[in-house]
Amino acid sequence: MPGVSQTFVSSESLPNLPLWDKMKDRRVPLSFDLEVTARCNNDCRHCYINLPAGDREARQKELTPEEILRIARDAASLGALWCLLTGGEPLLREDFFEIYLGLKRLGLLISVFTNACLVTPRHVELFRKYPPRDLEVTVYGATRETYEAVTRKAGSFAAFQRGLNLLLAGGLKVRLKAMALRANVHELPEIARFCRARTRDYFRFDPLLHLRFDGNPLRNEEIRAQRLSPEEIATIEQADPERFAALQKKCAQLIAGERCTEGCDHLFHCGAGQGSFSVSYRGLFRLCSSLWHPDCIYDLRRGNLREAWDRLAPQVREIRSQDREFLQKCRRCPLINLCLWCPAHAHLETGRLDAWVGYFCRVAQARVLSFDQKLIWGNFD
Repeated sequence: MPGVSQTFVSSESLPNLPLWDKMKDRRVPLSFDLEVTARCNNDCRHCYINLPAGDREARQKELTPEEILRIARDAASLGALWCLLTGGEPLLREDFFEIYLGLKRLGLLISVFTNACLVTPRHVELFRKYPPRDLEVTVYGATRETYEAVTRKAGSFAAFQRGLNLLLAGGLKVRLKAMALRANVHELPEIARFCRARTRDYFRFDPLLHLRFDGNPLRNEEIRAQRLSPEEIATIEQADPERFAALQKKCAQLIAGERCTEGCDHLFHCGAGQGSFSVSYRGLFRLCSSLWHPDCIYDLRRGNLREAWDRLAPQVREIRSQDREFLQKCRRCPLINLCLWCPAHAHLETGRLDAWVGYFCRVAQARVLSFDQKLIWGNFD
């Protein structure tokens, strides 16, 4: 079956300007994510954030356009160039046009993640006149039965097709992506063909389903039930010759030849809080969208972005582990990049930033076997 994990796909980059060289060693928030709402018109069983479209409490807690633009101005003053509008479904907001144009007036590059179901000719007109840097649309199925088995909304497939066709007919550059889950895995080849017939640059899928940001136990069980087994993930990644060849080519980089983090007890070795940050629909600052540990959150409604960036972010990046199991298993493991372990997802899985996650570990081992790499790891079961 075609496809490859989002993590292993090379993406189009901004021009190689001298600016990047000047800023690479500095902590500058060049980009940030704005979750303008957690509400969504669909009810996808695998989603880590979605709330009902008519959720009044969630709507009342959403940042106002004025609050969003204040945060964006502060971000721009700190050096931000690029903003991602996401959700939930960002087009649910009746003031989306006001928010989008306000961010454009600040000179920001804007990306929009959407399911396309709510796209209207007015959206197309807006995007044609003031083009986003990226428009990414998620495809849940290539047929009505599969698509709506994921979204759990009757009529959503027709709405998706209508919205996507409006964007494409308007000449807009659209990137297509999919989540690989139990409800649509049988249709991944058809989804890939559907997407590749319509996208100009690439199609990608992500088989790693993350748990709920709000910790909802019932919804988390639904997500776990939709996860593919490690062996299934390795199989669908291996089945696409072009993608798998690219993945194999980068295998030496993905599997650490030198255990550069061995002996280091710092938890954060990623770029979170170095060049980007995320803001929730309620105005909560995090170093990345998945980082919801209470010690790693700052309420921008009670403070300001500069304080969050200058004080909280460095404090979070200094968090260390004293957990023997984690330090022995994860910090010494040469496959850590393949399992995609990170403190944020460890917290969502276990409630701890420095916990070993068996599912991630088994995915890494299955991937290595698919590469036919003769690597040895400890007994982590």
